Amino acid sequence: MEKKKLSFGARLKESIRKTIVTLKHKPHMIPMVMLVITFLYYSLHLTTISNTTAKIQGPNMGLCGFAIMLLSILSLVCFGNAFPHRKPVNKPMLVLMFVMIAIIFAADIMYINAITTAVFRPENPIVVTQSTAYIAYAQYYLQIHMILLGISVALIVLLPVYSRLIRKIRTSIEVEEIGSMEAIDISGED
Repeated sequence: MEKKKLSFGARLKESIRKTIVTLKHKPHMIPMVMLVITFLYYSLHLTTISNTTAKIQGPNMGLCGFAIMLLSILSLVCFGNAFPHRKPVNKPMLVLMFVMIAIIFAADIMYINAITTAVFRPENPIVVTQSTAYIAYAQYYLQIHMILLGISVALIVLLPVYSRLIRKIRTSIEVEEIGSMEAIDISGED
């Protein structure tokens, strides 16, 4: 039996169908991907944030940066343990993950406040010039990080709602009729 070569559109349609089938079985992968994106966003801008910490040297800035990084990793671990395969949600892990996300959010706010305080203090303010533009970038990156974190939390909280909607999507394949069932000989006689 020869396989037909599928066109690019048919292959794309089939891969989308398979992705939707996977999401039907594991809808928690949507917020997991968003949490990973949020973690990667912070990690990829860590140099700018570290340079800002070294320049300003405000109280608890280093601790905030460390807490954000550590708790981001641990919240991913808690999320993975909160949604075990074919088992009900592990509520203590889910609560622990939300506590960690709240601490990350608070650390972001504390870090942004430390930058603002250093730039606008009356005595010896940090002047943001071309050579210290990374300070403004760090503040911007942390604001975007907070937005991504908020989106992640919204996706986790709304998981029961959109998982029902995803399950309603029809993903069955139409099987072509082979022919008349009477034409098939199942008796085994020659």
